[in-house]
Amino acid sequence: MTNFDQKLTEHTGTRPFSDALGNIPFWFVIPMFLPAILATFALSGILAAVQAMVDKILSIVPNLFAACVIGVVGWIVARVLRALVTNLLSATGVEHLASNAGSPTPVDLPKLAGTLVYLFVFVPTLIAALNALGIEAISRPAIGMLNQFLSAVPDIVAAMMILIVTLYVSRFIATLMLKILVAAGADGLPATLGLKRVFVGILQPSKLVARLIVFFAMLFATIEAANRLGFTQVRDAVTLFILFGGHVMTGCVILAIGFWLATIARRVIEQSDGEHSVLFARMVQFAVLGLVFAMGLSAMGIANQIVELAFGLVLGAIAVALSFGLGGREAAAELLERWIDADRKRH
Repeated sequence: MTNFDQKLTEHTGTRPFSDALGNIPFWFVIPMFLPAILATFALSGILAAVQAMVDKILSIVPNLFAACVIGVVGWIVARVLRALVTNLLSATGVEHLASNAGSPTPVDLPKLAGTLVYLFVFVPTLIAALNALGIEAISRPAIGMLNQFLSAVPDIVAAMMILIVTLYVSRFIATLMLKILVAAGADGLPATLGLKRVFVGILQPSKLVARLIVFFAMLFATIEAANRLGFTQVRDAVTLFILFGGHVMTGCVILAIGFWLATIARRVIEQSDGEHSVLFARMVQFAVLGLVFAMGLSAMGIANQIVELAFGLVLGAIAVALSFGLGGREAAAELLERWIDADRKRH
């Protein structure tokens, strides 16, 4: 027994089992001799109550002993298996997978796996021990709670696996896409659009796309994990966020294409031999940018009424300008000549 106790203490890291085992007979013998002691002193008033208590304790002892044996054996087995799984996974170097994931707080995978094994072994043992106890006032709510927890464990494990697998797969795909975009020269696209100063550092197109891949992949994984756990409010909130993010990305693509078209239009007009080509190029560029900006905001779903009102005001201003130019050509020509002269004096 001593050798077994020492080995158990070394592997599980607990107090010697013999200490607790030695206290059990002491506290069991004292109540057995208490009625005889009270009868010797002729304390009949107290003797009846103590005898009833002892009889009730003795009726519970078999069930209590069975429950203790089941619980202690299950606890020992769970502790040994936890230590075994933790040491085995630590020897295989599984913890390096978490450190390679790039998380600021890497998960101790061997310890996590050992804890899960401990729960899978000890919780059913605890349920069996409560059943053996035979006290429904205690066992029924406790067993119901443990059964509910045990039924939720597969969904919890599935949700964790979904998040972990999605993280590793999305990071692999993001790294692959980053290399492809760099090789394709996607980082030079902002210079073509005239936005080189904006898309620098982590906002470079290749890095931005890689981060967005991981971000949206984890959002989809969060939806599935929340669905497995029954968190419908979290699932609906993340779904709405993804829909809004899709609209925002569509609007950003429209804005990027619009900047590119506006830049091309400005360059084409500036390269013409017209006398006022620079002024017209700027006017066309701002007109295209205004139209694209309105289209981008409309695609994002941001302040649709304001965008429509602004677009209507712009069209109204253009109509007023056309009517002024066509109705009063001489006055319009004179006013335009003044603006051109003022622009020449500034430059």
